[in-house]
Amino acid sequence: MSAAEKWHFVTVEDYLAEEEVSPVKREYRDGIVYDMAGARNVHNDVAGNGFASFHAQLRGKPCKPCNSETKVRIRLTTGTRFYYPDAFVVCDPNPPNDTYHDSPVVVLEVTSPSTRRIDLGEKKDAYLAIPTLMVYLVAESTEPVVQVYRRSPNGDFHRELAIGLEAIIPLPQIGVSLALADLYEGIDFEAEAAAMRVMEEEAVYSATGG
Repeated sequence: MSAAEKWHFVTVEDYLAEEEVSPVKREYRDGIVYDMAGARNVHNDVAGNGFASFHAQLRGKPCKPCNSETKVRIRLTTGTRFYYPDAFVVCDPNPPNDTYHDSPVVVLEVTSPSTRRIDLGEKKDAYLAIPTLMVYLVAESTEPVVQVYRRSPNGDFHRELAIGLEAIIPLPQIGVSLALADLYEGIDFEAEAAAMRVMEEEAVYSATGG
């Protein structure tokens, strides 16, 4: 079966028009549209905490935070992509009538076992290709750990790890910092670990035909 038979290719213009009336959020990668799966509560709690921290610290400052209702457009040599980050910050926003931004400075994605491959693979590579991006944050949802991909003066990105609720991630590019105690406020990691064990056991049970 050819690619043309397997996939229905959509133009950027059609995607944006359809997205305004779509009952579900959809991401776009080089002509292919993907429905976004619903997130677990813990994912939404961490993402909401991240946005709230950015919002509180950026009030009255030129940069502005955006939540997961706003897309980021990424124009690569291979095509155009639209992703919905869990939170991000822009200092040079698009016009108010646009439904996306082109120039994020900081992007936060909350990851889980089911999304880690794309968050640390396809999405990481795409985000790091954005000329304005200075920091890409990948926050775990099962433990207080954040991977930090920070742009160095020569333009390359290097990886840091922030571990534990006492850790603080400085973000001088936007004049704020992200404390893991704030990012993970209200998260019960023992309950989350128990929930993950149940999910893993159910997956094994299903795979073995039990």
